[in-house]
Amino acid sequence: MKPIPSQRHYGMDWLRIGAFVLLIFYHVGFSFTPWGYQTPTRGVVGWAEMALLSLNSWRLALLFAISGYSSAALLTKDRGDTVMFFRSRLARLGIPLLFGLVVVVPPQPYMGLLNSGYEHGYLHFLLHDAFSFRRVGGESLPAVMHMWFVIYLLAYTVALCGALMVVPASWRAALARWSERLLAGPALLPAGILITFAVRLLPYEWTDTHGLLSDRAAHVHYAGMFVFGFLLRGSEPLRQAIARQWKPALLLAVLGYAFVALEAWQYPGNVRTPRSWMLPLDFAKAMQCWGMVIAAFGIADRYWNRDARWRATLVEAVFPIYIAHQTVMVLVMYPIRGWGLTALPEFLLLCGTVTAGSWLFYLIGREIGPLRPMIGLKRQRR
Repeated sequence: MKPIPSQRHYGMDWLRIGAFVLLIFYHVGFSFTPWGYQTPTRGVVGWAEMALLSLNSWRLALLFAISGYSSAALLTKDRGDTVMFFRSRLARLGIPLLFGLVVVVPPQPYMGLLNSGYEHGYLHFLLHDAFSFRRVGGESLPAVMHMWFVIYLLAYTVALCGALMVVPASWRAALARWSERLLAGPALLPAGILITFAVRLLPYEWTDTHGLLSDRAAHVHYAGMFVFGFLLRGSEPLRQAIARQWKPALLLAVLGYAFVALEAWQYPGNVRTPRSWMLPLDFAKAMQCWGMVIAAFGIADRYWNRDARWRATLVEAVFPIYIAHQTVMVLVMYPIRGWGLTALPEFLLLCGTVTAGSWLFYLIGREIGPLRPMIGLKRQRR
């Protein structure tokens, strides 16, 4: 299953596709929990919290690790030219980020303002409030919403390129060897869990603020996962260690989730967790997170490293669908709130419309040449 340096690892493509599919279900399901959301639906289901907690601690860590792996593959494709790699990533991430913040995201805070009594039309909102850098009716504007992920990914990419240009190659090679000695062996699971646990003891712990300048624990965690994925692409010893240990990693992830679910059952919703539970809960989340990331990479390498007819299309569609999905969800959630639906029909309706609307966004955008770079696609269709 070992990919040569120039070979595409199809398993990582399928893993990326699956991670973003889970993200859509997670965002829709979030509305049915007692945690609160910008546009809560009428149906709040207690057990929905348990389902989301099975994903909560590791979904974003996995996405950043996959992004690091993909970055290493793209750098290899660019023959190690850091400047060329930086330019391509700046275009593929920066242009969609600006388009998302200016065009795709504003309907989300606008719908929230309408729900709280805002009386102006959308054009007035765009011209006077959307980019005013102030709070309007409880909304902090301009809003970032789900595009925070792209901001973080772009920041980590810029930092990576800076390190590649500034840090001597001998130092980078030594760091890679040290990382392999630490992780490509029996210490893979305990070291990863302990590092994740220690990182999440920083301010804000497992609560991400999505603020670029304040999200300290999240930055160390996600940037570390990004670097881990980057190193994994070029490390055969690390890949072999994952291949040997992904099954016990999956077991540890399940055990970690069992404690997380127990805490949620004892203190559901917004009930404050006792201080005596916090450290064990943080450690359980670290077990769940690192164990699931290792298990996901191991499963993708072992079982999914094969091509299929729809793979290339789905890989291309992932980023445009991510850009569109939350806005589509918000635009659908408000009208259906007055329909008197119970939770299950509402959940299915939201999943279907978000999937269909986001897919339509991709299908239309890919056919319009000037729009392609704005939704994260290459300028020319393959």
